[in-house]
Amino acid sequence: MQKVTKETYIKWYEDMLFWRKFEDKLAAVYIQQKVRGFLHLYNGQEAVLAGALHAMDLTKDKMITAYRNHVQPIGMGVDPKRVMAELFGKATGTSQGLGGSMHIFSKEHRFYGGHGIVGGQIPLGAGIAFGDKFHGVDGVTICCFGDGAARQGSLHETFNLAMLWNLPVVFVCENNGYAMGTSVARTANHTDIWKLGLGYEMPCGPVDGMNPIKVAEAFDEAIQRARRGDGPTFLEVKTYRYRGHSMSDAQHYRTKDEVAEYKKLDPITQVKEVLLEKNYATEEEIKVIDKRVKAKVAECEKFAEESPYPDKNVMYDVVYDQENYPFIDHKIK
Repeated sequence: MQKVTKETYIKWYEDMLFWRKFEDKLAAVYIQQKVRGFLHLYNGQEAVLAGALHAMDLTKDKMITAYRNHVQPIGMGVDPKRVMAELFGKATGTSQGLGGSMHIFSKEHRFYGGHGIVGGQIPLGAGIAFGDKFHGVDGVTICCFGDGAARQGSLHETFNLAMLWNLPVVFVCENNGYAMGTSVARTANHTDIWKLGLGYEMPCGPVDGMNPIKVAEAFDEAIQRARRGDGPTFLEVKTYRYRGHSMSDAQHYRTKDEVAEYKKLDPITQVKEVLLEKNYATEEEIKVIDKRVKAKVAECEKFAEESPYPDKNVMYDVVYDQENYPFIDHKIK
């Protein structure tokens, strides 16, 4: 793994703060109805992505995840202006405004979604890894899903095949405590989700998902194992989301005191404290970063606001490959 340095901490702080403020801005414009449909925010889980990216090789490794997927592609290299434009439904978005919140995608940056079907990305992640192995590509696939998706039958089928075929994949359960509004304790008779890997003799274990260093160390070990050809790993990364499951979530299933306790473990605050304690940055330097992040988010919003909506014909052009498909009405108004 790359050494964790002063520069690493500064990057972690700026990246995680930007992701947090990016999501906060989306929450604000959602209330203004500029973003429609469902909106699932990543607030609180930023250390998972920060640590994972530190361990990955972004020139060849891939990522696939669920519908809480706005900041992952940004971390992988996608222009955040295009991500915000996608959520605004604009033509300049990552999928010309047709994918929306739950389906961000970038083949160029090896980010394969963004999936609205709970657990639907788990077998797809194994499929991507199978493709790499079949074609002799030295890449590792990071396949993320939530604690609710860990109860899907497709997970077991995928784990079995991944071990049988020795696939270069790291399965990651981002356990934020709740599947929508259902606590982990109410979904099964065990709460250590990582133990699901034991039934397949898959290397597995829990990870502190509020600390980017702990995440980076666990991901590095798993990625190196996969790259050596030693097969998959299953990590249960224990994290927490500060906002509801989606913007429509009233959060009656948890108390404000519980959220407040987890906010004491805020990964952004933890990294900021290290910056100050180790003299990696002064309060003034941190304020400069804060100001830069604020300006960057404003730039994304401005770009999305000013971008045009896609032409209606685009919705048809991307559905049918055959141009003269007989059931298309070309007289769209």
